Parts: sequence; structure tokens; C-alpha cells
Amino acid sequence: MANSLKDKATGPQPEVTLDDDRDPIVVVDGLHIVYRVYGGGGGKGNAASALMRVVKREGRPQMKEVHAVKGVSFVAYRGDAIGVIGTNGSGKSTLLKAIAGLLPPARGAVYTAGQPSLLGVNAALMKDLTGSRNIILGCLAMGMTPEETREKYDEIVKFADLKPGFIDYPMNTYSSGMGARLRFAIAAARTHDVLLIDEALATGDAKFKRRSKAKIDELRKDAGAVFLVAHNLDVIEETCNRVIWLDDGRMRMDGDPDTVLGAYTEATGK
Repeated sequence: MANSLKDKATGPQPEVTLDDDRDPIVVVDGLHIVYRVYGGGGGKGNAASALMRVVKREGRPQMKEVHAVKGVSFVAYRGDAIGVIGTNGSGKSTLLKAIAGLLPPARGAVYTAGQPSLLGVNAALMKDLTGSRNIILGCLAMGMTPEETREKYDEIVKFADLKPGFIDYPMNTYSSGMGARLRFAIAAARTHDVLLIDEALATGDAKFKRRSKAKIDELRKDAGAVFLVAHNLDVIEETCNRVIWLDDGRMRMDGDPDTVLGAYTEATGK
């Protein structure tokens, strides 16, 4: 699969350079992501009156384009843990969704060896169900067998470190941090080709962050690559061997954490 990635990524006008001594697992080649959103048609009123205007073709909303990712190119290799940083609206989460295959490129392409997982099971978790039921559904959604799910159940509960008894409460009673910890614990219960984590490590105490870092190190050894979006630069510095800095949808820097984080801090004052 890695060879096919190399073949696909080298078209007539390649934008990426591959290291033949390493095993590529994700190739992002001249990627552009454009959202098409509808704005108001200039009228006022509630949702019902807005609907009536659409039905009557009066004051119809105008479509606008938001160019969220602009010509980003890079190669992620097996064993990489890549932090993705940038200010709000810089395109970080959009990039992860594109790698996961959830957003189609307007131009360019994303090639992956294996199946990317955006925190593994976001779509499978149901707030009206208990944490316990969500563990079972989440593991099954990731392709684990019922036997594998039973074997991993206690490990997931322990890793999530919820308040006593909360594993049997509906997830709509959880704080945002508890929900994020449980999602990460479920996602980390199996080996992923490419694991994409969006802010999950920013919502825990120091003990949880240490456990998460150890788990990511384990995933890097046993699987492919890990991508991590976090506003907490300490988490990025401690967890990642490489950092990509996005600025207004464009790649500003791609390099080792000390260099990129230092430049980012100097530029933004954060």
C-alpha cells in the first residue's frame, strides 16, 4: 500500500516529496477544502417566516464559499505523531476531517494507507445511552468482535477515569471532559492505521494527559500515525515528534516541535 501511495502522489506536477527510506502512511497533495454555506437573504423574522420566504422564492439565501484549507501538502510517515496548531479558524479541524475522508477536496487529494479514524467512534456514541452501552457500540463500530470488546471493557473504563458510577449513567449527564475522556479511551482500545484526535487531550487533568501520552506512544509503535489538534501547546510538545502550523488555511511551517512551537509563540504571543 505504501508503494501505491508513492505512485499516486507523484503526478505530472507533484507538490510533495517522499522520503524513500521511510514508509508513508498519509499523503496530502495540494489539498483545497471549500465549504459552501447559505447566508440570509436579507429579510428579518423567525425561522417560520424565513421558511415561507424560501417557499415563495422571496429573499432566497445566497450561497457563499469558505475556503478553509488552501493548497496544503505534506507526507506523514509510519510512526509519526503530528501536532496540528493554529489560531481559531485556521483550518485544523477541517484538515483532520479531510484526512478522515469526511470532506471531499475541492482540488488536490488525500491518500492514506489503511483506514483513518477521527477519534475512532464520534459518530457511534449516543448521548441518551449509558457510557457502558457506548463502549460496546463504539468497539463494535470500530470492527472489534464481541469477545474483543468484553476483553477491553474494563481497560476502557479504567482509562476513562469517570466519576464513580457514571459508567452506568447516560452520556448526556457527562461533562464535556468526561465525554472526551471516554471517547479517547474507546478509540485507543484498538490499533489504528491513522488516528486523528481533535482536542481530546486538552480536557483532562495531568494524570489523564500522562496516560494519554503513553497510549499515543504505544499506538505509534503498534500502528501507523497519530494526528493531534490541541490549543494546549504543552500537550503538543510532550506528545508529538513533528508539528504542522496552519495559518488561514495555509501551511506556515512543518518541522520539529521546538522550532515550530517557538516560531508560533513568537508570532502569536501565545
